[in-house]
Amino acid sequence: MTPDELWRFLPFGYLLTIAIETPVLVVGLATVHPVARRLVAGIWLTACTYPIVVLVLPILIPARVPYLVVAETFAPVAECILFGFAFGNRDTRLRDSAAIVVANLLSFGLGLLMV
Repeated sequence: MTPDELWRFLPFGYLLTIAIETPVLVVGLATVHPVARRLVAGIWLTACTYPIVVLVLPILIPARVPYLVVAETFAPVAECILFGFAFGNRDTRLRDSAAIVVANLLSFGLGLLMV
């Protein structure tokens, strides 16, 4: 895809991604986090990583399989780190990270089915 095509795809892909990932985070993140925080996490975490995944990595790594490996590793790792820094709780770190990884895997899997 060209940079112009990637920019045109960005808003659609972002909205679709948060529509898939936010419900997973609302259910999966630890209950010590208020529902409002879990909702915001679905929007905020994707806003932090999605532009890199959609706009930067496809240009840096044009081959599909290496791109997917890097992008789908980068996004959940970065989101776990961001969430941990912002709302870290030692007692819930594993559950929160698992929810973030599952949310990312689900949006990745559904994205593959749509392509």
